[in-house]
Amino acid sequence: MIDHTHDPRAQSWVEGAAGHPDFPVQNLPLGVFSLGEGEPRRIGTAIGDHVLDLAGLAADGALPQGLATALAQPTLNALFALDEAERVALRHALFALLSSERCRLKVTPHLHRSEDVALHLPFAIGDYTDFYVGIHHATAIGKLFRPDNPLLPNYKHVPIGYHGRASSVRVSGTPVTRPWGQLKAPDAPAPVHAPCRRLDHELELGLWIAGDNALGEPVPIDTAWDRIGGLCLLNDWSARDIQAWEYQPLGPFLAKNFATTVSPWVITAQALAPFRMAAAPRPDGDPQPLPYLREGGEGALSITLETTLHTAAMRAAGLAPHRLSQGNAFDAMYWTPAQIVAHHASNGCDLHAGDLLGTGTLSGPTQDSAGSLMELSQGGKAPLALPGGETRTFLEDGDELALHARAERDGYATIGFGPCVGRIAAARHA
Repeated sequence: MIDHTHDPRAQSWVEGAAGHPDFPVQNLPLGVFSLGEGEPRRIGTAIGDHVLDLAGLAADGALPQGLATALAQPTLNALFALDEAERVALRHALFALLSSERCRLKVTPHLHRSEDVALHLPFAIGDYTDFYVGIHHATAIGKLFRPDNPLLPNYKHVPIGYHGRASSVRVSGTPVTRPWGQLKAPDAPAPVHAPCRRLDHELELGLWIAGDNALGEPVPIDTAWDRIGGLCLLNDWSARDIQAWEYQPLGPFLAKNFATTVSPWVITAQALAPFRMAAAPRPDGDPQPLPYLREGGEGALSITLETTLHTAAMRAAGLAPHRLSQGNAFDAMYWTPAQIVAHHASNGCDLHAGDLLGTGTLSGPTQDSAGSLMELSQGGKAPLALPGGETRTFLEDGDELALHARAERDGYATIGFGPCVGRIAAARHA
């Protein structure tokens, strides 16, 4: 899948695109934008600090005509329902238009400055499933509740997941309202109904599904990567105090379904091809995956992940966001993206273009690579010191939490995901 569009020497004539930290011409992510309040939503790609209107280009005949109908839609669902070869053809056409000076006059009328557009959810999400494949996170959280047995017996045999709530997935920048729920302190005789006091973030990657499989038709592990249209950043906000009381015996419910934030740009599987690699061997003593989950080739991803916090007081004082953690998805994921997809459909569950799968929190092996405040503050016992003299154990109203990601590898241009941001708003009256 690596071709001329990954050439690190390639540059775009678009001002600011060459060497852009997120969106050089080697990236070409897909998303949905509008030009103002009430304006129609259109499919576009990010190039440097600009957004290129693909619907307009297609209408002008500058893109493969077989894609015109899909590109005229207000979401990416129709485009990602097509064969992968169609999206590869789109990538090749965009690369040619944006890297050839001869195409400047044809393309420029369809370019908009990023600051002049609004970004939207890229898909109409049919279903959302969140997994739990970050083994260091699972171990750290398990130690808080089960010090002698942090990982449950099934963890290394099966990718654990639960059905999330698609209706509350929102695009980056949407405020996150502090949720209400039942809270019960360990020494309290009964729960109370109150706003969450231990609000947390979860650093995840999101997998956007491409194509469809019929109900009853599994997805073989050898073709599972073909069903991953692209990736985004995902923050599955978590109310830890609500979760502690409600999660037994069925697992997450109100502690999770109040908000999930995704970054707006879909970093396509084609753009990520240079950053795939063979998964690390299982440690000695760990069980090997069952045959339907045994993956060959390059199924893992090397993606650097980072979280930053910007409090209201820091913003008022003109202080920069504070880095909370930094790690890599390769070190965090016990199960690969393809294994997630293959397991999800192994019982015949039908997956459709625009479905969203979360990886679960991706924490690294060290404390400074933890993907949640629950880990960073050791369950609230070790407050984090912030610039300006503040401390945090969990998120407070006005806090702005951002996720960042970049894929980098020697010999290739670095590409980024763009930020995934949410600012905490005060709880509303119940």
